Amino acid sequence: MQVIKQFLIWSCIALFAGNALAQVQQAKGKASVTYQGWSASADEKAKATMAAQLKAIEFYYAEAGQSEAENFDAIREKIIAAPDRYILDSTILAEEENKDKKQYTVTVRVALNVANLHNAVKSNSAVVKAGPTARSPLAFMFVSRQVESTRSFDDRVYKRVDEKADFKANAQVSEKGSEGETFGRGQIGTNASVSTKASGSMQRSASIETGGSTTRRASDSTFRLLPSANLGQVFTSNFTRAGFKVSEAAMIEPYTGGKFKVATVENDYKSGMDLKPATLASLVDGMRVAQIPYVALGTLDVGLADTDNNTGLMRVSVTVNAKLLDISQTIPDTIASVGPVQYAGVGPTEDEARNNALKLAANNAARELTSQITNLGVR
Repeated sequence: MQVIKQFLIWSCIALFAGNALAQVQQAKGKASVTYQGWSASADEKAKATMAAQLKAIEFYYAEAGQSEAENFDAIREKIIAAPDRYILDSTILAEEENKDKKQYTVTVRVALNVANLHNAVKSNSAVVKAGPTARSPLAFMFVSRQVESTRSFDDRVYKRVDEKADFKANAQVSEKGSEGETFGRGQIGTNASVSTKASGSMQRSASIETGGSTTRRASDSTFRLLPSANLGQVFTSNFTRAGFKVSEAAMIEPYTGGKFKVATVENDYKSGMDLKPATLASLVDGMRVAQIPYVALGTLDVGLADTDNNTGLMRVSVTVNAKLLDISQTIPDTIASVGPVQYAGVGPTEDEARNNALKLAANNAARELTSQITNLGVR
């Protein structure tokens, strides 16, 4: 039982890795044709099958993104001219013939030769058509990082109380008295009477007004850089196949006249999401000294590992932000960009899951950038 469990786990890993970087992909397509006779002829059925296969390829490119879908339009005629080069296998899943409407519908599942499809797209790019001698130099710098610490701040609260009170008082006092004397038989008699009357009233009114404000401050995060030398091969191979003369930024640094420093870029990415204006300006100046017209740069942010609910393996997600700059212009222009988009990798350990996620993210980011510049006809 334990052996079977381990086999299933490793099968899931192999399946995931195959899906991540596979050169063969499955896709489904559906198409219909109308006919004139009593039933669809063999040629009409073949026409519907071919249309369904093209729909399957179109569906694959549509899932890959907008720029990839545009690439499909550019190579459609190549696929029609030589379908066996791009379709390894085709299986009819369902057929339906509606004799009332004289319509034949077929659904197919095809196995696509993704490698040849990508090669067809790249061979259609302007930089490849220009030939090896006209290849444009391109430098790239991608940083893999993970949050090292996050500092959060308590809310700052300010309170104010305004109190106002009014008093009114009124008092009246009156006193009335009389005195008298009487004489008789050698005696003196006296009498006196006093009456007092008092009244008073008091009024008080009070009002209280409260107010204040609460100030909240966003958390500050710092990042630690992760070794990602193997990712350089992923970016190099993708940009090279797109027809560029590719170099890592670290290889270009000695030829920038001291204007560009890889360490400065890394320090910026340790403390923030983007480069500081001064750092970006020095990068542009340095690459111009080295006569590099195109620069690709970005970040691959690694998330915390957790357990994948489907396989029970470790799962790590990576968020990609990338862009490709044309610095041959007076004002550098962003001609392609990716993200933020997230990819996930699984593995028996956190390290393997992280590496799988990084490779998947790097491969897809490089493909998306090259697809966009291919559509623009960049040389």
